[in-house]
Amino acid sequence: MSQKRQLLIDIALKLFYQNGINSIGINEILKLSGVAKRTLYNHFDSKDALVLAALEQRHQNFIEWLGQKLVSTQSNIEVIEAIFGALNSWFKGNEEVLGDFRGCFFINTSAEFSDSECDISKYCGFHKRQVRSLIQQYLDSENPDLLDAICIMQEGAIVMAYMTGNSDEVTAKSIDILKKL
Repeated sequence: MSQKRQLLIDIALKLFYQNGINSIGINEILKLSGVAKRTLYNHFDSKDALVLAALEQRHQNFIEWLGQKLVSTQSNIEVIEAIFGALNSWFKGNEEVLGDFRGCFFINTSAEFSDSECDISKYCGFHKRQVRSLIQQYLDSENPDLLDAICIMQEGAIVMAYMTGNSDEVTAKSIDILKKL
């Protein structure tokens, strides 16, 4: 991948995540990147193509990050504690690879693109399915209810931590509830 293409993706991802996609124009990305408009359109045929590239980058970052948090788990309880401990660390701004916490980029993005058939909305759904699949790989049982509960609680924790700013309580309650299943 060319350095300029990667620079455009990195800047777009940062701006889109901080401010929302619809509030950021191509000119702002060009200004911060120092890349010419023609160069941008040589790499991306539209803003939507740049949004998809930013989503792909965030997806890679998130999946690698979560996988690293889960790799040493050996029980369902350890999976639960690893997930919600990692989330709490992210909520507090301690996960450099994910940046400052601004909620879930995929939830935020899907809220801006209401057409469930557009490529951007479909990619957001793909990301959520991949996160679920990754978590499932580390659970030591085939209990679909536990997997569902973890995924629902994870999404809820992300939203509640963003909306309330109270990450400790949100993650602690999630862990306590899930341990009882």
